[in-house]
Amino acid sequence: MTDGVVLAHDYATQRGGAERVALVLARTFPGSPMHTTLYDPAGTFPEFADVDLRPTSLDAVGPLRRHHRAALPFLARAVDGARVEGDVLVASSTGWAHGFRGAARTVVYCHAPARWLYQTERYLGSHSAGRGLSARARAGATRAALAAVAPGLRGWDARAAARADVYLVNSTVTQRAVRAAYGIEAEVLAPPPALLPADGDDSPVPGLEPGFLLCVARLLPYKNVDVVVEAAGLLGKQLLVIGDGPDMARLRSVADARARGLVTLAGRVDDATLRWAYRNASVLVAASFEDYGLTPLEAGAFGLPVAVLGDGGYLDTVVDGLNGVYFAGSAEDGTPRPVEVSLAVDAALLRDWDRDAIREHVARFSEERFGQRLRAVVDVQLAAARGGAGVLEGVR
Repeated sequence: MTDGVVLAHDYATQRGGAERVALVLARTFPGSPMHTTLYDPAGTFPEFADVDLRPTSLDAVGPLRRHHRAALPFLARAVDGARVEGDVLVASSTGWAHGFRGAARTVVYCHAPARWLYQTERYLGSHSAGRGLSARARAGATRAALAAVAPGLRGWDARAAARADVYLVNSTVTQRAVRAAYGIEAEVLAPPPALLPADGDDSPVPGLEPGFLLCVARLLPYKNVDVVVEAAGLLGKQLLVIGDGPDMARLRSVADARARGLVTLAGRVDDATLRWAYRNASVLVAASFEDYGLTPLEAGAFGLPVAVLGDGGYLDTVVDGLNGVYFAGSAEDGTPRPVEVSLAVDAALLRDWDRDAIREHVARFSEERFGQRLRAVVDVQLAAARGGAGVLEGVR
């Protein structure tokens, strides 16, 4: 255990950007235990097997490990029932890990304030209309459940945030959201890309030749993968979609109707396959409003340019003309339209990119830089926890 430091993460049940950052925390503070609510080894990154994970008692309920959204009404109580031991807790949080108690000081690394409380429509998928009777029924049931528990959870969430000694956030979008939700002024500390070219071998996707378009996203309605699929159809370009989620069946239907024979929905893949995809794609396309734009950095580590929504967290990681191009969202709801996406992708395909400049841009977001700043913040809190003279602003 890194002396005095204990870690926390919401749940280790999926493969997303927050989980990759949790693994960065584990490398930054080697040997420190990591508390979490639920752990599904088959659903998350295999590297968690090397972390001293300590799930709550809720983890004994198998179905909840595989469907963490179903656990939402029980997670606050599970976190309240756990106690951590250490001088400083470093919590990787999108709504739960910042609630763990027991450490003398708490540093929260916030990926986003709880979407189910503050961005309900995005969490559920604001465009559930027209997505099938069962999808609308599930969304309606979830809305009803959230309406019942939200007032109590907002109070719990606000109290947990107020207990923190330091708030760090991944982007300027999250910085504004934390200010609005909690009245806390947080420091932006952008996380590094977790997948790099030198990490291991490549594993190709059968039947695909280099030059395809690439989309890497969880298959949730707000990720707007359907828009990317339709744009590929308009361009007549092969598209590889990497990611899994509840929107898979609907996306197959969209692909059959709007881009027949052009789309490969690969589902969840290992890192070797993802490296091959980044190395052999022509452009990464991302159409969702994100709190942080992580995939453009992963793509850029391979010299791959991007076409992204010109809003949200992508504004922190994409420089128009340097490592990518932007397309606009609609005036009505911010969702991009397939024709705008296709025009931006076409422009990216025609541009002569400086691949070395793209890689140099990504190098500004290195894990070394991230770890140095985080350790500096934690060192100040360790000094305070141990009765030192620590000046609580930290060393910038």
